[in-house]
Amino acid sequence: MKIAIAILNWNGAALLEAYLPNVLEHSPNADVYVIDNASTDNSVSMVKQKFPEVRLVINKENYGFAGGYNEGLQTIDADIYCLLNSDVKVSAEWLKPMVQMFSEDSNIAIAQPKILDLRQPEYFEYAGAAGGFIDKYGYPFCRGRIFQTLEKDHGQYNDITEVFWATGACMFFRKEVFWKLKGFDADYFAHQEEIDLCWRAKNAGYKVFYNGHSTVYHLGGSTLKNSNPNKTFLNFRNSLYSVIKNLPTRQAFVIIFIRLVLDGIAAARFLLQLRGWHAWAILRAHLSFYRNVRSMYKKREKANFILKYYFVKSIVWSYFVHHIKHFNILVKD
Repeated sequence: MKIAIAILNWNGAALLEAYLPNVLEHSPNADVYVIDNASTDNSVSMVKQKFPEVRLVINKENYGFAGGYNEGLQTIDADIYCLLNSDVKVSAEWLKPMVQMFSEDSNIAIAQPKILDLRQPEYFEYAGAAGGFIDKYGYPFCRGRIFQTLEKDHGQYNDITEVFWATGACMFFRKEVFWKLKGFDADYFAHQEEIDLCWRAKNAGYKVFYNGHSTVYHLGGSTLKNSNPNKTFLNFRNSLYSVIKNLPTRQAFVIIFIRLVLDGIAAARFLLQLRGWHAWAILRAHLSFYRNVRSMYKKREKANFILKYYFVKSIVWSYFVHHIKHFNILVKD
């Protein structure tokens, strides 16, 4: 089984220089690629000079995460793609459990390993943790991370299990399925495009898995930090995109109406925290969604929509009202 590790880069020469040696050391049976999104720093020349064994794919412009991978992966031949953030440190033998899992179950299309925090390796990392889920209204959360609460890793998620979405920070998928689904939706630009891809894969009958026998460590926040209002804008808008694209029409529009209320409460909470730019980002997210709702609706796949897509009805209610902060305390609906 041919594995290609694809690292998307934009002006990240320092990160590539810091983390590529580790990836190369622990990935002897994989081809390592850097897909450069039209960087203006010395990323390309640095990789050519210091890492001649790494294969370079150079995009003509910065297409964002979604479009950047769609463009760059077209030239990469492999059975399994591994999308890896440039700020990830991998562990020894990290590829073996993932390859074995894909080899044993042909219906597994997408998967992720355990994601721990590079700065505090005893904790799960925000972007993916131990596999992702969503609630009825499209809000994402993870085993090991609900909103800003991160669990300590006590081995509680050292399992192999089906999840709803896998993180783009370290995401494995079959090449044939990626292109059958037409790749990421480039209109997302960045954030939650992996949730949309996994949702479309599930609607098409494929499985998404988490493998806790493989571990990587993510620095996180290298592109957009949680404190950046633009990240708030993209997360809120793109989750609305996923709802309209992946649910039956009536159900989707009911949820969008409820989201108008719930997101308004979130904006009010930001205002009370004196974080007005984030409240404005939520309003911009909705305005952008309404401008583009028709074009997004046209992208709906002719598939059997899975109606039981959510783990709990409201992660907001569970977290903020019932104060449930850990995944294994949640009661599945």
